[in-house]
Amino acid sequence: MPKILIIEDDTAFCQMLEKFLTRNGFDVYTSYTIKEAEEQLRTSHFDVILSDVRLPKGNGVTLLHQVKKESPQTQVILMTGYAEVRTAVNAIKNGAFDYISKPFTPDEIVTVINNALVIQTGNQQEKVETSPIKPVNKNPNSFLAGESDSSKKLQQYVQLVAPTNMSVLLTGESGTGKEVTANAIHKASNRSNQPFVAVDCGAIPREIATSEFFGHVKGSFTGAIEDKVGHFEAANGGTLFLDEVGNLSYEHQVQLLRAIQERKIKRVGSTKEIHLDLRIIAATNENLLVAIDDGAFREDLYHRLNEFSIEVPSLRERKEDILLFASYFLDRANSELEKEVFDFSEETKQLLLDYSWPGNLREMKNVIKRAVLFSQGEMVLPDALSNEVVQGVNGTQEPIFSKSDFEKERIMEALKQTNFNKSKAAKLLQITRKTLYNKINQYQLEV
Repeated sequence: MPKILIIEDDTAFCQMLEKFLTRNGFDVYTSYTIKEAEEQLRTSHFDVILSDVRLPKGNGVTLLHQVKKESPQTQVILMTGYAEVRTAVNAIKNGAFDYISKPFTPDEIVTVINNALVIQTGNQQEKVETSPIKPVNKNPNSFLAGESDSSKKLQQYVQLVAPTNMSVLLTGESGTGKEVTANAIHKASNRSNQPFVAVDCGAIPREIATSEFFGHVKGSFTGAIEDKVGHFEAANGGTLFLDEVGNLSYEHQVQLLRAIQERKIKRVGSTKEIHLDLRIIAATNENLLVAIDDGAFREDLYHRLNEFSIEVPSLRERKEDILLFASYFLDRANSELEKEVFDFSEETKQLLLDYSWPGNLREMKNVIKRAVLFSQGEMVLPDALSNEVVQGVNGTQEPIFSKSDFEKERIMEALKQTNFNKSKAAKLLQITRKTLYNKINQYQLEV
């Protein structure tokens, strides 16, 4: 079994890469620093070293001379960002086998490693047999990969975790695109031709949650006038996405945990067991560790859902992507509204860049669609943007910058639209009535 050493200071990425390569027939060891790597190299021989260029107190290139001197047969592959390609090319001239630019797909890294092993052994037949891997679906309608470092890291994690069956927990602020990310993981997985079922846990009334998740048979309770397939059964063979999983009641957390552990369910009112083969991807904008400490979320369920976690970055962390995303939403709005608005004026672009986007991509989508609707010509001008954006940038509206204030504004708008009917407002906001009451108390809203 080929022996590989990964040298990477990004702990989560290193562990993910380790698990992936182990599953594909490699004997994998990891180091997070140059010092750790040097200690491992003194006691062990490796067929391939996979090292990041940038490392704390040094870089992957500094090890190259030592490795080639002490173990000429060991092949060194460098993982680089785009800005470090020149460094990697120079390293190849000094003995490195190859470099691979981040983000890379799983099949790309396996191909490079296999090529290194072929060179090392001089025998094509000794190439490692690996399981087939599906590349990431780059359809812009499902997942738009940005160009910022945060977006590249997100794309990299999606590509690495997708071919596995690991449960994934997506965290991040509201509106960052967690469902889109979950769908991208599904489409890049071996389950891509099976169902992707998305469930908003905060929008399911508590009293019917069991039926919604597991289904029911006709006559099992008042109102059960026909058999119903639950979300788990509907997603069987594919992926079940549980959005805002932190909103589940403790009782339904227990039911969810049992279903995940036993991989089987029963419809309400039925004795027949339905065996499950599905992947769970969950998402939350809450800190579940705090909820665990408060006794509101089960720790055992958290660990079942969090085999691998990905934080979906806010739009504030992806400044370089703002105009890219804006153009994407411009195209969508033109299609939906049957208009032909081709670009943003320079002043409008600057406003979009300067705004803080507390509602993230969801807010941007709505802002751009409204701007397209109000635009008279072929260009989006500043007067077509909402007051929140213009005033937020100009500093004439102080509270617009925080996520909490954006949420307060959404709640008040929903209450006004529904004539302050809290049940209807909760449905409009896609949260439970209880959550709405908690938010009203939290923000001390006068309603």
